[in-house]
Amino acid sequence: MKAFLNQDFLLTNATAEKLYHNIMKELPIFDYHCHLSPKEIYENNSFENITQLWLAGDHYKWRAMRIHGVKEACITGDASDWEKFEAWAETVPHLFGNPLYHWTHMELRTYFGINKLLSPETAREIWEECNEKLQTADFKPRRFIERSHVQFVGTTDDPTDSLEYHQLLKEDETFSVEVAPTFRPDGALFIEKPNFQNWLGKLEEASNAKITSFDDLVEGLQKRVDYFTEHGCCASDHDIPNMVYKEISKEEVEKIFAKRLNNEELTSDEVIGYRSYLLVELGKMYAQKNWVMQLHMGAIRNNNTRMKKLIGADGGFDSIGDNLLAQGLSRFLDTLDTADSLPKTILYNLNPRDNYVLGTMIGNFFEEGVPGKVQFGSGWWFNDQYDGMLRQMTDLANLGVLSHFIGMTTDSRSLLSYVRHEYFRRIVCQIIGEWVEEGKVPNDEAILERMITNIGFDNAKKYFLQR
Repeated sequence: MKAFLNQDFLLTNATAEKLYHNIMKELPIFDYHCHLSPKEIYENNSFENITQLWLAGDHYKWRAMRIHGVKEACITGDASDWEKFEAWAETVPHLFGNPLYHWTHMELRTYFGINKLLSPETAREIWEECNEKLQTADFKPRRFIERSHVQFVGTTDDPTDSLEYHQLLKEDETFSVEVAPTFRPDGALFIEKPNFQNWLGKLEEASNAKITSFDDLVEGLQKRVDYFTEHGCCASDHDIPNMVYKEISKEEVEKIFAKRLNNEELTSDEVIGYRSYLLVELGKMYAQKNWVMQLHMGAIRNNNTRMKKLIGADGGFDSIGDNLLAQGLSRFLDTLDTADSLPKTILYNLNPRDNYVLGTMIGNFFEEGVPGKVQFGSGWWFNDQYDGMLRQMTDLANLGVLSHFIGMTTDSRSLLSYVRHEYFRRIVCQIIGEWVEEGKVPNDEAILERMITNIGFDNAKKYFLQR
């Protein structure tokens, strides 16, 4: 019987252990997509307590606490930070089988050197030990990133953002980690949202131009793409709840845009047509800049109307959607490819049902000399757990080329979430080690080392930074 979280955690054979400890464990991290705050990284202020670092904004934990029956006051409400931490400590022992149980104890061990199990009995001593350490220099935002051996952080940013903190970080010679912005134009694409015209006003200000037509919108977005490129951006990101595609003419999209500016109600077909047309225009911009385009598909957000009114959006009330995506995705990618304007593209699905859709879609579009131009993205959100990662990688291996996979990204708001890279890396080594032990692949050290290094770090670095 193995001890919990021992050095060979998740590794069940000698080859897996060797691959992880001798190769994968020592690789730096290329975190190409996350939701960390560049302002928080730049200001580098100490956290008041572990709740502020650990529970504030973490909808993964919030969901588990609600399912466990914790009062909302102790989740997002006005309870004290100690009461919120105490409620989390009371929840954790019930989370066997949930990755939160692993991540919680991996984070305590990795960053705080605490090997105790979190429970109501240990909550007070863990609270006090963490809080004491959080007041020291080694427990500030930048040090969490540095101690995780991170080389690159890709944040998620609105096109209207000034990127001032990215620039300040770039100019700060005391911090060597590259923090690059990622272009997230949801404000432009979701024309049906009530705040669309308010967002247009922000774009007008940022691009220093009046927007009265669809052409003006495209020109304003192009200016911001240029601006983001000047500030180190190499990727875009898109929330695609429903991957549908409708081909419309330029004249039609101009009429749709004019209707929205006049506060006229749009039909669902008009919304889909507008979004399809604009996505293609954006894709062309990305291809011109040699950016990576990321499509996160399939989330149903803010399902609980009552709680959205109470605490706002992004409160942990999202789930997996079941809309079909194959046809719309194919038509969208093919439109860009036909125009010789398909950028490097990462496809993420939230519904694991769609693994084989994406696993086969990535082989339809390619560019000579660019390995894995279209990627099947790592297990995302509800899939970034053991079974989800295992399924995504084995499905990718069955249908594509696993050795060209760009690996894991945190997609997180938490500075402690880099333990998820360790989690992922152990699973990668377990998969490949098992294949070796079973005689499914050769036990060739050179091939295995190259593959492990590529999936763990090198592929992502080349994919995003090689121009």
